[in-house]
Amino acid sequence: MTQPLPPAIDIHIVDDDADVRDGLAWLFDSRGWPVRAWASGTELLAAARARAPDWGLAVVLLDMRMEPLSGPLTFEQIKALGCPWPVLFLTGHGDVGSAVEAVKNGAWDFLEKPFQDNLLVDRVEQAMLMLQAQTQAQREAQRLRQALACLSPREREVLGELIQGHYNKTIAEHLGITARTVEFHRANIFEKMGVESAIELAHQLGRLTPMEKDF
Repeated sequence: MTQPLPPAIDIHIVDDDADVRDGLAWLFDSRGWPVRAWASGTELLAAARARAPDWGLAVVLLDMRMEPLSGPLTFEQIKALGCPWPVLFLTGHGDVGSAVEAVKNGAWDFLEKPFQDNLLVDRVEQAMLMLQAQTQAQREAQRLRQALACLSPREREVLGELIQGHYNKTIAEHLGITARTVEFHRANIFEKMGVESAIELAHQLGRLTPMEKDF
């Protein structure tokens, strides 16, 4: 294992073969990861709908060939729900082409059967670390939005000038205030936004959409 994973990770195993489900459940349970096994895509989708919109952290191991709902069709419905769980397809040799297409359409990855247990675990770890990074980015974006909402109207004006790379003197001229007043607002902005420089501020705000910034 490369890095420790975050807590509360659900491993959803979806396969209509009970022996496969049991074997994979044992593999991940032996590593202390919460496992949920489903005999069909329909069962997984029902569980996912029950979680919305608080999806939590999870990865889905999805068999390609299932009845009545195939792996690819299950994946399309997962996407339609807006569920962010990364999906790792487990496929036989004859379904590799379909698995590749699924990856092009947003699936995390696929593994061709038979596969080594350690390789499967590594792929799941990679998927979950990616999901954790996305979650952290979302939390940071929310922090930035809250910080922006705390700025006064004048501070937002100064912020807009700072983002354009203007110096204090130029900002003062544009806004009709003194350079000392600009410096005061600048210090308040940096404190509220949790940054130490205009460059760092620009980098952080670059993560937000233009509508969210709305200077």
